[in-house]
Amino acid sequence: MIQTVAWIVSLIFMLFITIVFGVVVLKSKEKRDYDPIKKKWYKARSFYGTTLVVFFLVITIYTLRELPYNQPVYGEGKDPTIVDVEALQFGWNFSETEFKVGEPIEFHVTSADVNHGFGIYDEDRNLLAQTQAMPEYTNKVYVTFDEPGTYDILCLEYCGLAHHLMIQSIEVTE
Repeated sequence: MIQTVAWIVSLIFMLFITIVFGVVVLKSKEKRDYDPIKKKWYKARSFYGTTLVVFFLVITIYTLRELPYNQPVYGEGKDPTIVDVEALQFGWNFSETEFKVGEPIEFHVTSADVNHGFGIYDEDRNLLAQTQAMPEYTNKVYVTFDEPGTYDILCLEYCGLAHHLMIQSIEVTE
């Protein structure tokens, strides 16, 4: 459905551009004074440019108003479980790996050696949250698990030959 709509819209735009070029070719043979044309199209260009700037400014403000996206997902008065996570070639050190459904968790992620990617995946391999694990810096990830199960932590940034072995499981129970 979407592909058909995209195809039809593309054809309409191509037809429109062809018509515009045809009109330009036909009108190019006419001899006219250039100054009124130049003045008219400078106005059109200024209007078009101003409209685009305002439009994209509004879109930018609208889409960025939710930043930062990585906000805590727990309410006030509910203290999260803080989990210290250290990445190292080629594994993870967690201060805790068992959690309860609905428990707010704040992962403090760092690295002992090189940059790593910290990605939390559910059992269907859907990415739930991610951040970078960097030496001498701690990133925070806020998660509240809604369903019990086994979740895997995978490294998302190639960190060496055994990168594919960098998997840690955490358990979420009811």
